[in-house]
Amino acid sequence: MTMRDDHALAGELATEAGARLLELRARHGFADQRALKDAGDRSSHLYLMDALRRLRPEDAVLSEEATREERLDPARLSASRVWIVDPLDGTREFSEAGRSDWAVHVALWERGALTAGAVALPAQGRTLTTVEPPELPKAPARGEPFRVAVSRTRPPEFVRDLAERLGAEPVPIGSAGAKIAAVLTGEVEAYVHAGGQYEWDSAAPVAVALASGAHASRIDGSPLTYNQSDPSLPDILVSLPDLAPTLLACIRDLHQSPQRKPNAST
Repeated sequence: MTMRDDHALAGELATEAGARLLELRARHGFADQRALKDAGDRSSHLYLMDALRRLRPEDAVLSEEATREERLDPARLSASRVWIVDPLDGTREFSEAGRSDWAVHVALWERGALTAGAVALPAQGRTLTTVEPPELPKAPARGEPFRVAVSRTRPPEFVRDLAERLGAEPVPIGSAGAKIAAVLTGEVEAYVHAGGQYEWDSAAPVAVALASGAHASRIDGSPLTYNQSDPSLPDILVSLPDLAPTLLACIRDLHQSPQRKPNAST
């Protein structure tokens, strides 16, 4: 089992799961969005779990769609290799006709670090992987405006304040994976989130971001850690590396302000 095997497998599984979700979307239609969301979550989860059991039977798996008992399995915490997957990131967008900002995440964590990952964007016809990480675009020159990905349904006040202070443009995008992918492909220059996420929301896109040379951390600058007993990971900053010091300094200033705290939604 080589490292490249893991990179390639992550990409293949995410891409295939995405293709199956596109087929389900076309077959089911959008009249019953709740049923479409449920079917997408479940079918993609079952596919990924079955594939990983067959292809990496010795590895543990942490999936968003796992049961509480499966998530708390002590074997996962003692495992040296854990696949962290989000079978359908952005169920709201998946269930809405015409939206392409949803994703499938497949990442591998080994002995304390993310070592492989893939983010499939099926409706965009592409998969970003650690096999060949995207080449980062150039950052805007100092003082030039830039764009920050935010939630399209609940833009957090904290990030709006951050964008206003920096003269940045908030850009609404659906899933976390689509937001981080947008940083890597030049649609935006940063993604800032505070207020609640889980490991599966960011593991795969962060693996690709780090392999690309992007900055990825908590909003206080501390490292993102995975395969924890509590899988909550409430905040994240992903940006072009040249912008990270400015963003972290501004976040710190906002956090210290008695009137503004970074505790808003996705």
